[in-house]
Amino acid sequence: MPQAPALLVTKGLRKKSMPAGLWTKCPSCQAVMFNKTLKENLLVCTKCFYHFIMGAMERIHHLVDENSFVEIDKDLRSEDPLKFSAVKDYPEKIKQDQKKTGLKEACVTGTAAILGKACALGVTDSRFIMGSMGSVVGEKITRLIEYALEKKLPLIIVSGSGGGARMYEGALSLMQMAKTCVALARYQKERLSFISVLTNPTMGGVMASFASLGDIIVAEPRALLGFAGPRVIEQTIRQKLPADFQTSEFLLEHGLVDMVVERPYLKQKLGLLLEYLS
Repeated sequence: MPQAPALLVTKGLRKKSMPAGLWTKCPSCQAVMFNKTLKENLLVCTKCFYHFIMGAMERIHHLVDENSFVEIDKDLRSEDPLKFSAVKDYPEKIKQDQKKTGLKEACVTGTAAILGKACALGVTDSRFIMGSMGSVVGEKITRLIEYALEKKLPLIIVSGSGGGARMYEGALSLMQMAKTCVALARYQKERLSFISVLTNPTMGGVMASFASLGDIIVAEPRALLGFAGPRVIEQTIRQKLPADFQTSEFLLEHGLVDMVVERPYLKQKLGLLLEYLS
């Protein structure tokens, strides 16, 4: 008679575990992607084209010509005018986000070239205290606008702010809305071109000030854009909002956004716009 197959003894053997940090699940379609593939696709889901949040320096690297970016005002630091204290003190929160992002503040500004066209470029980073606009962010944006005015450069600001004005600084933060808008009024009076790029999310005081004042407003797909969030609006007006309310596509349909551009094509589109506007 044939012998029965030997039993596979697994007792005492450990299952091989998958190393952490290799995969990311898309929050939109739940597809699981290899991180290397996701990074090569500019943090855009390969299945449903969901656009993940991109850090400021990574976005600059993607948008500008190689080695063309020169940062300005990089040493500006936030103070603690209110001595704000909650679960974490304000200085502690800043240090935490500096360590997490590698940035000194929620905004990076400088000069660059996109497809050979010189411009002044600012990028806010929603990973740093939600990209909120405190005194330093407002000052850096204002100085960038003034520099672009002095050098007669086209201006591009890529906004990503889920926090609007920064509550840790109170009225000093709210003042930045007016300050950036006044600087833009002087800039646009000279018939210079400002391209505003809106990414997910762009909300609150940032959206209510410089982000909505572009001569041309470009948005990434399905970005959340607005002042108050949808839940706050629903609770206030006691009405159910459309499913796509405050998305890029909704605002494009209603005239607030000029075009919606997927991230892999954004550099080419900005380069063409700079050429047309020059």
